[in-house]
Amino acid sequence: MVAGQDRLLTQMRRGTLEYCVLALLREEERYGFDLVKALGAADGMVTSEGTIYPLLSRLRRDGLVTTTWEESPSGPPRRYYRLTPKGHKSLGEFVQEWQRFRDAVDRFVEGGKT
Repeated sequence: MVAGQDRLLTQMRRGTLEYCVLALLREEERYGFDLVKALGAADGMVTSEGTIYPLLSRLRRDGLVTTTWEESPSGPPRRYYRLTPKGHKSLGEFVQEWQRFRDAVDRFVEGGKT
């Protein structure tokens, strides 16, 4: 990837990663490394534990997720994250705004007029 493209992708990720994590937690609780794997499997969403764990801590401090510790069948206990009602609300608001924003950007990049 060219340096300029890498910077561009990093900027786009930075603005949306929080909501991608919330979306992954919408249907089921997950532990941190599971989130890292799910995000890494999506083209363009490459991320690392060093990015996700601080983000999860902030989401917890902000009341968007809650956590529980559960025993693991293979290794130490895992911290599972799940959305709070505030997290569901925040994700819903983002989805509405994202659709509007995405549609506006699509009009510009596809050569349409405002």
